[in-house]
Amino acid sequence: MSHDREHATAPAPGVLGVLSGPLSEGLVRRLLRTVIDPELGVNIVDLGLVYDIAVDGETGAVAIEMTLTTPGCPLSGYLDDRIRGCLAQLPQVRRVGVELVWDPPWDPEMMSDAARGALGWR
Repeated sequence: MSHDREHATAPAPGVLGVLSGPLSEGLVRRLLRTVIDPELGVNIVDLGLVYDIAVDGETGAVAIEMTLTTPGCPLSGYLDDRIRGCLAQLPQVRRVGVELVWDPPWDPEMMSDAARGALGWR
């Protein structure tokens, strides 16, 4: 019986681990994978749109440097809202900054193999 009780009290991975774990670049990147470009149906990380993630665990500040597929892309406001919304799920996050940059310009070579496969590119 004590063996069963030991396993029952072990913390389960998943949502509680994400919500109570330390704020990190990896955690932010993981959540950003839930932000899908509605035109392409692929997440912004695998598309190669996220260039940098800076996290300050003490203040709860997250700064994201990203680009879009083209400077005229109409999705900047939409993606900004989705990024802020997904990171707002974390109680560790107190401030989110999203900066659009154009250097280097986005190129399809920046996509992950998963994104290329999803889009039928080889």
